[in-house]
Amino acid sequence: MATHPFRIVNVFTQNQGALTGNPLCVFENAAAFSSETMQGLARQFNLSETTFILASTRGAARVRIFTPNYEMPFAGHPTLGTAHVCRALQLGGDSLELEMQVGMISVRAVGDRWTLTAPIPSWRELETPRSELAAALGLGLSDIGERPMWLKAGKEQLVVPLTSTHAVRRVAPDPQLLQGIRSEDGHSMAYVFALDGADKALARFFFSQGAAILEDPATGSATANFGGWCLATQRPLPVELQISQGEFAGRPSYLYLHVSEQRRIFVGGDVLEIGRGSIRL
Repeated sequence: MATHPFRIVNVFTQNQGALTGNPLCVFENAAAFSSETMQGLARQFNLSETTFILASTRGAARVRIFTPNYEMPFAGHPTLGTAHVCRALQLGGDSLELEMQVGMISVRAVGDRWTLTAPIPSWRELETPRSELAAALGLGLSDIGERPMWLKAGKEQLVVPLTSTHAVRRVAPDPQLLQGIRSEDGHSMAYVFALDGADKALARFFFSQGAAILEDPATGSATANFGGWCLATQRPLPVELQISQGEFAGRPSYLYLHVSEQRRIFVGGDVLEIGRGSIRL
């Protein structure tokens, strides 16, 4: 048997609260792991994602990201949390490049606030009728805002603007109906948001796991897609938003979205390491 160290970090914490943000398990050296072992470890820890650090000739590290059920080409909170661990392992400093399936991702830090540069987004209109979307989210038709659409800034997800923060809080997805709305890779999810003044927003992210619908406390990839939605709908640039998420998941979180005048999307948040350990395999 060999010993394999890991770290537990919380990403997108709210004011560095120890039990806020989205938890992530990061294995420091995954050279000995097969893909099947990585998937099994992600299932063992049963967090929304687990990441595995590998050597890279192109950046500070190559990173693989697994949910308990499948591997992901990109995700926001695993990127920021893994960058934080890479710095702690002296694989890089406050500015580094991570090699992922989606390509090279640039990440930088000011203290423990990490910011990634998202891939250039693409988008397509949602073909599902608005009435069916509203029913899938447990809402009324008047709660659905302008131009729900599929966005892809690394990972395709459904971005749904709602007409009020009250509507965001009332979302109650119907598992069967939501599972009928699928992304290009066959996954069902919805990121709902409403603006709360000029510089704040409230958001929630729902995804399918088996027959159930789960809620994610903080979703960096969806925040990047929110930035893509801002570009697709031609909102005035720059966009600067503090996004609150996790209220209903018991993990209050802050995410920071910046869409520059040059149409680049940046997603940031605070990272806090809360534990270390090892497994024997």
